[in-house]
Amino acid sequence: MARDDPVQQNSDAQSANQLPNLVTIVGRGVPSRFEIAVDGEIEMVADDPVSEGVVVSEKVAEGTIDVGVQRFRFAGEMANVHVVDWNGVPAPESASTPTVHVEYGAPTR
Repeated sequence: MARDDPVQQNSDAQSANQLPNLVTIVGRGVPSRFEIAVDGEIEMVADDPVSEGVVVSEKVAEGTIDVGVQRFRFAGEMANVHVVDWNGVPAPESASTPTVHVEYGAPTR
């Protein structure tokens, strides 16, 4: 007997189709804060965003970073990116703020 409502598994490829774009935050070794806003949906590419110290809502992700990389997949267009260093000095006035890379139509890695 066929099921009326098939179960769908959310694979990486399926996620990339639904959230085709990628934003990458790269820390520069200084504690910094970031906020990313999109006009679609956004989700962190991590097993546990809470353990990473990142809060992700439907259209906004915000958190802290000092070293390493944090990635987010999103749909739609980038609406706003705000990064500040540990003193609250925003980019580009501070060379310590993290770098932000946005890639539209990014393949899954």
